[in-house]
Amino acid sequence: MNLFDRWQSELNELTALGRYRSLNQPAGVDFSSNDYLGYSKKVWPHSNRSRSGTASRLLRGHDPIWDELEAKLAAWHGAESALMFSSGYVANEGLLSTICAAGDVVFSDQSNHASIIDGLRMSRAEKIVFPHNDVSRLGEAMRARHAKRSANQAWFIVTESLFGMEGDQAPLPEMADLARKYDAHLVVDEAHATGCFSDTGSGLVDSFGLRDHVLATMHTGGKALAVPGAYVAGSARLKKLLVNRCRHFIFTTALPPQIGAWWLDVLDVVVSDHAARQSLRRNSTVFCDCLREHGLQVPAAGYVVPVVIGSDQAAVARADRLQTLGFDVRAIRPPTVPPGAARLRISIHADHEEATLRELAGLLGE
Repeated sequence: MNLFDRWQSELNELTALGRYRSLNQPAGVDFSSNDYLGYSKKVWPHSNRSRSGTASRLLRGHDPIWDELEAKLAAWHGAESALMFSSGYVANEGLLSTICAAGDVVFSDQSNHASIIDGLRMSRAEKIVFPHNDVSRLGEAMRARHAKRSANQAWFIVTESLFGMEGDQAPLPEMADLARKYDAHLVVDEAHATGCFSDTGSGLVDSFGLRDHVLATMHTGGKALAVPGAYVAGSARLKKLLVNRCRHFIFTTALPPQIGAWWLDVLDVVVSDHAARQSLRRNSTVFCDCLREHGLQVPAAGYVVPVVIGSDQAAVARADRLQTLGFDVRAIRPPTVPPGAARLRISIHADHEEATLRELAGLLGE
């Protein structure tokens, strides 16, 4: 079988499994994007910074706006420093492949982002996967492994704070306790929580008051903040290490300064945008309550709501039906979720109308 036949065979297999994907233009009411606060529809002030990035930041791609933005991001979180990356995937993969090394041990949640999984593969550290959000099993794994620990071996606990497919929160305080008990470093992916938790929207780690108990947090702009790029918040020493050792930072062309201006615009808004966060919570509660009224089992009210269907084909058929009725809902299938757990992922936004939420809940209940 030649290369092209092999590719076609793989595509045919995906089609038979109901997992073939294609790109479609957005249509209907948005219940699929991560625009939680509705910021993608805002018109931001214009900036005169329009030139594009032409080199890595270590060459000729650095601009004073990045110093200004990273200082502002660090202050937002009460961290010593922040470092911008081109995307959340790049930030996670770069961070973990830099700070974890062969011989280290990483305890990773079963439902962590693909970028976390890939970053840990690149690090060559030993990875121990614990069941999703199961602190008891995490503690057992750490206790069992503790007797074999060598003196110079670093341990890490890696988790998301708000899981993008399950919609639930990690038990961060309990994980921080285990990290202290076993001298491990807690690393938290805040991609889906940034903008939506704490008094200023800085995330769940800060909402729990755990900033001093984590090694690093990763935050994306392309979800609730509706701007390109991502960043890692942590210590000044961590930033120096990443600038000098992280290949994903060193060898990547810098983002255009215009994007830095967009970040400064959105930060000026999100810190004090209590109304959007309140609206997001209110809409989430209304929608989840409506689903329960229609007999559907859903987790505690959150703005990421999984409706598990089971088979890939059934999930796709239901998503297609909702799209014909004007609701942009997408089916999530393996490998994003485990086999047999295909689902509709409903993303609630602060600017959804209550009548629209109730209509969608009724259709799902049918």
